[in-house]
Amino acid sequence: MALSTRHLLGIKDLNRADIEEIFETADNFKTVLNRPIKKVPSLRDVTIANIFFENSTRTRLSFELAEKRLSADVVNFAASSSSVSKGETLVDTVNNILAMKVDMVVMRHPYAGAGVFLSKHVKAQIINAGDGAHEHPTQALLDAFSIRERYGNVEGKKVVIVGDILHSRVALSNILCLKQLGAEVMVCGPTTLIPKYISSLGVKVEHNLLKALNWCDVANMLRIQLERQDIKYFPSIREYTMLYGLNKQILDNLDKEITVMHPGPINRGVEITSDVADSKQSIILDQVENGVAVRMAVLYLLAGQGA
Repeated sequence: MALSTRHLLGIKDLNRADIEEIFETADNFKTVLNRPIKKVPSLRDVTIANIFFENSTRTRLSFELAEKRLSADVVNFAASSSSVSKGETLVDTVNNILAMKVDMVVMRHPYAGAGVFLSKHVKAQIINAGDGAHEHPTQALLDAFSIRERYGNVEGKKVVIVGDILHSRVALSNILCLKQLGAEVMVCGPTTLIPKYISSLGVKVEHNLLKALNWCDVANMLRIQLERQDIKYFPSIREYTMLYGLNKQILDNLDKEITVMHPGPINRGVEITSDVADSKQSIILDQVENGVAVRMAVLYLLAGQGA
């Protein structure tokens, strides 16, 4: 089976069958990752460049591990230490890398639409590892995969995404992915951090954290993206935490047991306290583990279509 798209630029390019195919492939790779020998020769002789124009720990390591587990040849490129700092353009940078015969490019970029722009100018297949505040498709896939693993399926589940929805690429990709799979989605946060158009995506909006938590099966807690905020959207971090921070007391006082997720990096004590992050209701480390299997599935299925 192949995907219906040559690149993975955003969840909006995938249909439900694509997502199910990625999940079924990821199930198989997860089995591989739990074996003593964790490598398979599926992408031998395929060269993949990881091009990161923005800081990343989890995503870059996760992609690199996924590529190496599939026996691909991996080239890592950090923009801060490259000729980009000398004024080279994005297309020039990537074309120079492709001149060295690279088959696939995994790219993170601070500007929305960078992956789409690049896919129109170069021959290689592009996987978007996050473009500005736009999309982060593999994160949404691994989040939905983790919900499916926990509950058996995603359809009919109630998921609330809490926090800085306005600046979050994870929120948009998650909404698109969860809606595609038949989940009910709600966003929760201060009015200033909820985008105006959000209801057009078919999601509920709630400003009271307790109401949102009592409604949901799964709470996905996002961090405040201070690096993307050019003005103050709320009075102080302390006030944000008082209104939208999840602690153990709130969790224990809910009518039912919910599952807590976080895409990382966690700001402990702001959107989520340590005792919640490390509790049995949290699947944060499962998300990280599933990230490798899901990214292996994406790389494998895209490589199957060739250039």
